[in-house]
Amino acid sequence: MSEGPDTRSCIVVGAGISGLLAASELQRAGWDVTVLDEASGVGGRMATRRLGEGSFDHGAQFFTVRSERFANLVDDWLAAGVAAEWTRGFADAQGRQNEDGHPRYRGARGMASIPEYISRGLGVRTGERVVRVDAHESGWEVACDSGLRVEGDVLVIAAPVPRALDLASSGSYTLPDEARRRLEAISYDPCLALMALLDGPSGVPEPGGIQIKDEPLDWVCDNQRKGISEAPGVTIHAGPRWSRSHFEDDEAEITRRLISFASDQLGTDLASKVLTISLARWPYSWVTNSHPEPCLIASEDPPLLFCGDAFGQPKVEGAALSGLAAADHLLGRDT
Repeated sequence: MSEGPDTRSCIVVGAGISGLLAASELQRAGWDVTVLDEASGVGGRMATRRLGEGSFDHGAQFFTVRSERFANLVDDWLAAGVAAEWTRGFADAQGRQNEDGHPRYRGARGMASIPEYISRGLGVRTGERVVRVDAHESGWEVACDSGLRVEGDVLVIAAPVPRALDLASSGSYTLPDEARRRLEAISYDPCLALMALLDGPSGVPEPGGIQIKDEPLDWVCDNQRKGISEAPGVTIHAGPRWSRSHFEDDEAEITRRLISFASDQLGTDLASKVLTISLARWPYSWVTNSHPEPCLIASEDPPLLFCGDAFGQPKVEGAALSGLAAADHLLGRDT
């Protein structure tokens, strides 16, 4: 897009679904938008990874729909073939089916399919870690550790709040006290997520997920039964308390214990079937105390907004609606 004299510009830090939807709405309205993210790909915790012949969702596992606005987005994703209905209930901790009639959706080729679709046509720069944010008379300048510098009229930070706070304080800008207080009130629990490629069946019952919601395990998923992997492989999420207690433990010890816990849960010897493993440490996985509004307007001059899954509603839908709310505010929309 060529930037004319009346074109507004925005820098979005964070290429999860919240930042991407904010950027998409602004670009559709004619803004010049640059999205920066330190990861190698888009999506944040809507993350899908390959291990050998297996594909694994290792962050967000599925999403539900409660609002009309999000339902319209999901209808678009379904029509585009990047999302699919997975199930209307999971097995419980005892392996019993627990259908409740409420659809759970997944990415068609993994959860990353959806942010990858949203990011098409956007000015997204991945692999760019923002290290300094400065405010000046005409807006914002953001510097990355690669040497890249980006200027914009508006700054939207769609990163986990502890990271967002660090960024907002990294340069010449002083965050207003009230905004800082509200951001510092937000809290998270971590999650240790183990991916294990197997050479045989996992023992996870249909539809491929067990919602345990306990300690030491929260969730076990068979990605092949889920419909995103050619090969059998499990994603194991530790519960929040266990994750916090063992977050810095040795990777081999975390792996051994999570495989053992999941084996006990499934009544099978997973360790004998493991071909390869990978551990993800999510420090900001579950929001335990959120900001009540769908985004936080920290400053109007120069404009600075914060959004993400810690604002308003939780999880994937909340993150999506938060990004849209940030765009709504900047575009002067009544919602």
